[in-house]
Amino acid sequence: MIQFDEKKYIRSVQSKLVREFDYRLPMKTGNWQEWQYNLRHKLAEITGLTQIRRHSADVPLAPLIAEIVEYGDYIREKIYIASEADVEVPFYLLLPKHAAQPVPVVLCIHGHGKRGKEVYAGNYDSEEEREQAVSEDRDLAMQALSQGYAAIVPDVRGFWEMARREDLDAGKAKSCDDLQRISLLMGRSLIGERVHDVSRLMDYAESRPELDMSKVMITGSSSGGAVCVFAAALDERIGLAAPGCYFCTFEHSIVSVHHCICNAVPGLMQYAEMYDVAGLIAPRPVLMINGEADPLFPIEGTQLSFRHVQAIYEQFGAADRCELFVGNGGHRYFINRVWDFVKEQWKL
Repeated sequence: MIQFDEKKYIRSVQSKLVREFDYRLPMKTGNWQEWQYNLRHKLAEITGLTQIRRHSADVPLAPLIAEIVEYGDYIREKIYIASEADVEVPFYLLLPKHAAQPVPVVLCIHGHGKRGKEVYAGNYDSEEEREQAVSEDRDLAMQALSQGYAAIVPDVRGFWEMARREDLDAGKAKSCDDLQRISLLMGRSLIGERVHDVSRLMDYAESRPELDMSKVMITGSSSGGAVCVFAAALDERIGLAAPGCYFCTFEHSIVSVHHCICNAVPGLMQYAEMYDVAGLIAPRPVLMINGEADPLFPIEGTQLSFRHVQAIYEQFGAADRCELFVGNGGHRYFINRVWDFVKEQWKL
């Protein structure tokens, strides 16, 4: 019997791929804005975002404030908005009480965890959950509030209120497999749907006078980091991105290591590597946050990818807006550099 050799298969396929939007192509012409425009257009197309935007263009946000809870230093609102027809996105808006308004806003995007937004918004169901979140720096909304910023914390499609009821009833933590299967058959992807939800959240944020939309940051962990990269690449209203425990190359991570199917975008590597996608954020500030011992996003791939992103930022005269922080640990978020980087870039 001849056993299928996956590694040989991957090498063979990759050897034949020529990325259409390799960032080194405009090195010859200097047409960086054109390269970004064309790759952004293609990325919106293959993620399904172009289709989603077209079909939801006339759908009103119809915001519903379901709950307002007042704490000592902040107010937390639970809100639902329509992202598409028959698709509502639940999220928390946390507003600091004592900061001068309008305040910068931080989009906090959770990773793979059954309770989704609840943990990132500090709505813990046990002391054990709180201790674990704080120890791994996943209390992102609380961090933003401590800096005097507002936080928007949504459920990502496939989790908690955005998961399928039958999956939660069966004790499953997520619905990514079935939702991705359905979306791919319909010319979409979970990445595209999640990015669209982020854009709709910003549409809503623009209606709130308490929020300073000239200072919008997105940050998140793991698959939340993936949403950070793609959302910042595809929606230029995001002024600063800080993806946690995601940034690498697709070759070293999603292709070579087992990952949830929600990370897949059809045909993506025919067009771009992760550093090409991240290059669409330039010249806006970006901080990559990775663990030196992360088995899912190997640090050698991260460092290689970062060198390419640096080269792109240098072409925009923005080398000081692109940074990599490597934490002493594995697959987790690291707070160490985040808020100082934000203050420096926003000159606060």
